[in-house]
Parts: sequence; structure tokens; C-alpha cells
Amino acid sequence: MAHSEELRHAARRLFLIHRTPDEIANELQLARSTVYAWISRYNWAEQLSEFGLMESIERRVQCLLLVDDKTPAQLKELDLLMERHVKLMVSRARSEASTQAAAAKQLDSGGADTAGAPRSGRRKKEKPVKNDVSKLTEEDLAKWLDMLYPFQRVMHDNIHQRIRNTLKSRQIGWTYYCSGEALCRAISDGADHIFLSASRAQAEVFRSYIIKIAQQLWDIELSGNPLVLHTAKGKATLRFLGTNANTAQSYSGHLYVDEYFWMRDFAKIKTVSSAIATHKRWTLTYFSTPSSEEHPAYGFWTGDEWKGTDSKRQATPFPKFDELRDGGRLCPDGQWRLVVTMEDAVAMGFDLVDIDQLRDERSDHEWQNLFCCKFVSSADAIFPLNKVMRCMTDAGLWTDVEWGAANPYAMRPVWLGYDPSRTTDPASLVAIAPADDFKQPHRLLERVRLKGMSARYQAEQIIKMCGKYNVTHIGIDRTGIGHDVYDLVYEKFPGITQGFHYSVETKNTLVQKMLDVLDNKRLLWDADYKDIALSFLAIRRVVTRSGNGMTFAANRTKETGHADDFFAIAHALAKEPLNCGSERKSTWNLY
Repeated sequence: MAHSEELRHAARRLFLIHRTPDEIANELQLARSTVYAWISRYNWAEQLSEFGLMESIERRVQCLLLVDDKTPAQLKELDLLMERHVKLMVSRARSEASTQAAAAKQLDSGGADTAGAPRSGRRKKEKPVKNDVSKLTEEDLAKWLDMLYPFQRVMHDNIHQRIRNTLKSRQIGWTYYCSGEALCRAISDGADHIFLSASRAQAEVFRSYIIKIAQQLWDIELSGNPLVLHTAKGKATLRFLGTNANTAQSYSGHLYVDEYFWMRDFAKIKTVSSAIATHKRWTLTYFSTPSSEEHPAYGFWTGDEWKGTDSKRQATPFPKFDELRDGGRLCPDGQWRLVVTMEDAVAMGFDLVDIDQLRDERSDHEWQNLFCCKFVSSADAIFPLNKVMRCMTDAGLWTDVEWGAANPYAMRPVWLGYDPSRTTDPASLVAIAPADDFKQPHRLLERVRLKGMSARYQAEQIIKMCGKYNVTHIGIDRTGIGHDVYDLVYEKFPGITQGFHYSVETKNTLVQKMLDVLDNKRLLWDADYKDIALSFLAIRRVVTRSGNGMTFAANRTKETGHADDFFAIAHALAKEPLNCGSERKSTWNLY
């Protein structure tokens, strides 16, 4: 089963105060194998090794002293640790006294310049300090500023603002910028920084960027999680957390909240944020691509949350959308807001994309949302935002999946779903770990996008994924251009390949199945797949061409496009019968 991040952090805290794996397992009611797996996977032993022997003994002694009813084994361990602690203190005192006596004798003999040096005349090589950035100067940090695009410099020029709130396009380097800003600020003033993201994997992107920047700019190798930097102003700790981390409330520092419009419990995150940055010296930086107007964070962005029911506040004007694109504005609620679309970034020198190509590769619906900072409305959507957001989780907590391995899910069954590439849409290929029973959720293990490739190439990618997982079902849309892909895959796996020739009835059946799955909270995917949520929100109820019935379609402006990720997942889950194992809860019916 998947364990919550809160439980894992609780286990880590106990481990770092020298509780044994058996004690942790008993206290938190976990399997011993789970605790040992976490220790290995998240390098807890490496973090523990940073403590010296004396400090480690002291921590374990403190831990045992807190136990009310000590077992004989714990009493014996406590006696041995106390005895060892006394011996170490005596040994250290003798060593310090001997060193001081030798230094005094050397001074008396006129050898002050060689005091403490080995007889060979060679100076003892000092052990390098881990993550040492104390020698970096303002000139070194300026190298980072020289790399920034003008729209990123706008953000840097407002680093002093208490709250910065940015609505931004995808893929313009905002996470990369914030990583560099935090690193340079930590080096400069020794301040702690905390990063909150929709998933732990997403938070780790900050860490990877910080390590990359330090290596590229200053040839310094950083390691550890959290990252503990040794600066000229003391230690600065950079922590990378998912949104399930209740332990974040115990930290303080400058805070960065990434993709907050794609977080399920934004009210909770805002509470955690205020606790982290309570002191006036700390700043809060929120940034995200937009999701839906129905998201709980929408009022936080627009200022409606601050206005509330106060008539005076409600009459207070806020900057318009286009005004926020023009260098940002400090708003009446104390937040400094900024909007950066892809067009804005390109106009200010961003040269890493072909904006015309990006526009051609997306439907107008996706282009406006992902790159033009436009919110979508789920008011008339088949799948309400709150039900879609329930599907978004931190897949890094799935302990039964070995991410990065050749066979991540071992020999357990996996279902594949494929939706073909059309004129403006990429093909979508998904791998689903089916639930063990009707009370458990299906989990999306992987999503692959295939754009502009031949039918043979796309078929080869499906076949390749069959070598990665133990595939027991392949659902393929064989309508039109998907027919050739279906034939090639069916030739290789005839027993498990199911083709869907689209009609009103077929589409209705697929959508009704997905309605049942979401109504019963039986689907999960990693929060990093934000465009999957957008795919679900695009599904609308429409009248058939004949006008005599109802069906479902994607809210797109081009007839050739439809919600690829949604239908790929529907093709995979078609393996399971409709309404199996539970009474149907959906209120949608077609007549």
C-alpha cells in the first residue's frame, strides 16, 4: 500500500534522533521492510552520518531518556552509552590539554611558526567542508544575474517584496530562475529556504537546478537532501517538500510555492505558508500556470479573498490583467503580482522556443491556458475540478513502484491505453497499474507523448512499453489514422489488444466508465502531469450532429483535436467492466 508523506517524515524524524528501525516500525505501525526501504531510498543514513560520534551518542541517550517504561535491553544500552560518553569526554579533554602543552612548549623554544606542524614539515591536509560556498564573492554571484532574461530580472528587482505572486506560461524557466535566486540569496545572507510543490518529485526539480547552477557557474559540487550550505554567514538549509509535508510547519525561511493552482488543498498550503514565513524578514513567492476559475486559489490570485464582504475593500480597484503583464504591480492587499505569457517572454528575448511551432502543436484551448495564462471554467464540464484534483497525488510515495528501473512495476499486470496523433494533437500513450480490488484506485505509472511520427514508429513505442511492463491489456482507438497502429500492435499481441471504432455509443460508454471511476475516487496520477487534468476539464456534453441525441466531446476549436490523455486513459480502463464492484453513483445519463 502507498504510505502518506507525513508518515514517512515522521519515520525520518525518529531515525535522525537515533531510534532503531524496529522501534520506528513498532511506534508507527509499519512493516520493518518499509522502514529499511525508506532509509536506503532517501539516504537517511547519509544524513545521520553528518553528526559526530559525540552528538550521535547524546541524541540516542536523549531518545532513551524519553522512554517511560524502558526494557532491560534499553537500560543496558543506556548504561553503555553513558559509559562511552564519559570516556570520550575524558579522552577529548586529555587531547586538548596535550595540544595546548605542546603549543606552549613550542612557543617557549621560539618555534611559533611551526607549532603543531608534523615533524616531516608537511602541513596536515584539511578535510574539505561539504557544500562550502563561503568563498564566493558578489562578483561570483553576479554571474547568475548576467544569465537572466529581462522578464526574470523584473522578478529579481522585486525580491524585497513580502509576497510575490506570479501567473506564468509553461516552459519559460521560472522554476530555474527561482532556484538560482534562492541559491544566491542563501549564499549572500545565510538564510534558510523552503520549497513546496504539488509533488515531492516536482520539488526535487528545484534541487536539481540548484546543483546544476552551482556546478556550471562556480564548479562547486553540492549534495545532500536537504541541501546544507556552508556560507560566510553560517549554515543555510534548503528544504524541498511536497504539499503533504505537515512537518513543513516546523521550518522557517524564505518560501517558494510552485504550481499552487494545481494543488488540491490550497487552503491548507496557505496556512502552512503563513507559519513558515511568520517573521517579517521572510518572503513568500507563489507562482503557477493557471488551472480553473473554480480552484480555491483563484480568489487568492484575483484579490477577492482579501476583499471578502468588506464593502470598502470590495470597492478598491485592482490592476487589470494587461497591467500585470507590464512589469507587475504592488496591489492593495500587499501582494506584488506579475503575469508573464509566452508571448511576453519571447518579446523580451526568450529564444529557447519557436512560438509558432508551439501554437501549431496545441489546440487553441490548451494554448490559451498553458501559454497565455488564461483560466478555464469547469462550470459546465462533465468532470468538475474538485473531482479531477482528487486524482492528483505524489506518485513518489508509491513504495511498490521502483522508479527508474528497467521493470518499474515488476511482473504485476499493467494496462496500456493509446490515443493516436491527429493534425494538431500529439499521440498519448499511458501505462496504468490496475487496482487490486474495486475499493482501490487505478494508478497512472507513465504517460508518453508522441508527436508527428509514423504509424510504425508509434506502434513500436507501444511494443517497447510492453517490454517494460507486464502488459495484459492494450486499448487503441482504431478510428481513421489509428487503424494502422492498431493493426501493427494486434499482429504482435493479438490476445490482449482491443480496438475502439468510435461511434456515439462507443464514446458514451468510455466517458460513462470514466465518470464512474472518478465518482468512486478510483484514479490517481502524479501531480506533475497537470495537462492530464486539463484534458479531463475539456470534456463537455454536446448534441449529436443529427440533433437527435447527446454525446461527449472535447472543448476544442478544431474538429480534428480531442482530449488525448483523457481518451488514452479511458481506453486503458475499458478493460474493467462498467460499474463493477459498486453501485453506480454518477448522476449523468444520456437519453
